[in-house]
Amino acid sequence: MQKISPCLWFDGNAEEAANFYLGVFKSARITDIMRHTESSPGTKGSVLAVLFELEGEDFMALNGGPEYKFTPAISMFIKCESQAEIDHYWDKLTDGGKPIACGWLTDRFGVTWQIAPARLLKMLQDPDPVKADRTMKAMMGMIKLDIAALDRAYNGA
Repeated sequence: MQKISPCLWFDGNAEEAANFYLGVFKSARITDIMRHTESSPGTKGSVLAVLFELEGEDFMALNGGPEYKFTPAISMFIKCESQAEIDHYWDKLTDGGKPIACGWLTDRFGVTWQIAPARLLKMLQDPDPVKADRTMKAMMGMIKLDIAALDRAYNGA
């Protein structure tokens, strides 16, 4: 059992959001749906929260109301092994959303995601500061990350 999992606050569209994410990730499923009771603040029987799993990680989508909105201060980080994987997540999550910069995007529900090569963090932390700086400079000029271009920058090509 996962000890800590994100709870995402939605304004009445938690089930729609969970179903959207199920269409984005290959390994995804709804694990439970909690419904309002007579004692909860919503309409009895309507969806209070959706518990779901993406790539083996647990999430909760809560219909909390209009009080809170998502900000990029918290984002979901997707580590990708290939450009095809980056392209897949980028295309699916920007559908109705918007690209930001440096591999960041906001989806149609306002949730911010980082779509990055798994090896990027090692490249940015390379003991050779010149390699790390070239990689950072290349990344800073991108919207969607391009693995080949990052590799060229890292290798000085």
